[in-house]
Amino acid sequence: MDHVDHILIVDDDREIRELLSGYLKKNGLRATAVPDGRQMRAFLDTDSVDLVILDVMMPGDDGLVLCRQLRAGKHKATPILMLTARNDETDRIVGLELGADDYLVKPFAARELLARINAVLRRTRMLPPNLQVTETGRLLKFGAWRLDTVARHLLDEDGTAIALSGAEYRLLCVFVDHPQRVLNRDQLLNLTQGREAEIFDRSIDLLVSRLRQRLRDDAREPAYIKTVRSEGYVLSMPVEISEPG
Repeated sequence: MDHVDHILIVDDDREIRELLSGYLKKNGLRATAVPDGRQMRAFLDTDSVDLVILDVMMPGDDGLVLCRQLRAGKHKATPILMLTARNDETDRIVGLELGADDYLVKPFAARELLARINAVLRRTRMLPPNLQVTETGRLLKFGAWRLDTVARHLLDEDGTAIALSGAEYRLLCVFVDHPQRVLNRDQLLNLTQGREAEIFDRSIDLLVSRLRQRLRDDAREPAYIKTVRSEGYVLSMPVEISEPG
């Protein structure tokens, strides 16, 4: 039997819950709607879902708090789409920083929500498995370089620290989490967009170029981040965990 995507809607507005769940079901999805974080947690204790829709403005634990809780627990890999009635850029950036996969401002067309859900699910499923080595808080060695995931900078062969911008560090983390795997621009966007709110497709190329400069990589014959024509980029070196000292 084919898998039917299950969407969990968390919104304190009953009318919105009923409208969204009804629309998603009519379009071939399973949908469950709950009014608050307590019921969300109770449901997730016994059931699995493919995506969570969180309303930001809720009494008690709001959507930002719930997003943080999901990302810190066993559902950290579950895609999250956030809804808000406030067109507040700060809320949007905070939500993405906390790990939300997308953000939609009310009022919105139901068709747009469905399109966003499908896009998030599609992007999530095309990602290779994440090795998550950057979460160990150790030094990660690749080639002549080591990445210090605590101080968030590069160390060269002599132990000299090379400062990285936030965007450069996040992109390098993506590469060391997926060494020797070709990542296309959509994958790189998906893996970095929750931390860099204003990234666009071609800016990935610029960011890769800047990162190559930090790695002292020859742009014409790069040894570390190689370009795979018509496919994307790959960190060509294996990554090892290196004990400090």
